[in-house]
Amino acid sequence: MRRRDFIGGVGAATAWAVAARAQQAKKRVAIISPARPVETLKTHPYFRAFQDELSHRGFVEEQNLIIDRYSGRGQMGSYDDLARAVVTTKPDAIFTSGPQTVSLLKSLTTIIPIVATIDDPVAEGLASSLARPGTNFTGVTVDAGLELYGKRLALLVEVRSNATVVGYLSSSSNWKRKTGAALREAAQQAAIAVTHVDLGNLFNDATYSAAFTSMENARIDALLVSDEPEHNANAKTLTSLAANARVPTMYPFRDLVVAGGLMTYCIDLLDAFRYAGGQVAEILQGENPAEIPFYQPTKFQLIVNTKAAQQIGLELSSTLLARADEVIE
Repeated sequence: MRRRDFIGGVGAATAWAVAARAQQAKKRVAIISPARPVETLKTHPYFRAFQDELSHRGFVEEQNLIIDRYSGRGQMGSYDDLARAVVTTKPDAIFTSGPQTVSLLKSLTTIIPIVATIDDPVAEGLASSLARPGTNFTGVTVDAGLELYGKRLALLVEVRSNATVVGYLSSSSNWKRKTGAALREAAQQAAIAVTHVDLGNLFNDATYSAAFTSMENARIDALLVSDEPEHNANAKTLTSLAANARVPTMYPFRDLVVAGGLMTYCIDLLDAFRYAGGQVAEILQGENPAEIPFYQPTKFQLIVNTKAAQQIGLELSSTLLARADEVIE
């Protein structure tokens, strides 16, 4: 054999071995969104922040990281099949949000590390404590409990001073969970009646329209929207219906106010997703999720949309506008 051929053969073999090791070294992360379309899970600022943090920690998509993206499209009835399909792929970590998908994943695996944005992981049985979860779950809490609902109700009363009945727009399952109970307790303390505006267990144009139609005879003075992530995929429908109903509405996420909603009092989800990206990176580096504390955001933002206020004939006080962290005009 000629020396040149031998060297070339060794070089090719070495290159193949390096490529094979690189392929084996790739980590796989699954992202499950309850409602956002799959095509937005790469481009939306929240998910870009998540991916940027992974890159900053050394995990770069298409280099040493594979990201599989899934969406439940807001159809709760399909979440079970979706969760099973994802678990079957055995990713190195799963990132998701919302109580429905989280609950299903909890029932399907105790091995795959899961990072979730969730309201109360201890109450949901996902963690022994926030500081030391003790399970395959960690993530970011998005709910300050009774205090948060009390603040949101107080802000609604501030913009509609004669409000005595507040509607709570949510799925049937959310109304029955801890979040519904916390809202009812906060409303009782504020001497405000709260009535459930039921979406059933499906988030689409028809269920939102039916829910707002049911409000017409309910004498609702103001509306509070649940923290369910499925609302984000229906932002235009939801905010347009609220504007047409001319009802002051408190939303759970900034995206919904940007889409035309009146106001929100919420955590910074960009920061939350960035932090979750760091937690996933820790797991990919070999850390045990049972030892990674849940992150509790402490800063909440008041964001108001003055154009939305004008649409429903509502005048926002200068005091409220001065307190707002962001005013969308």
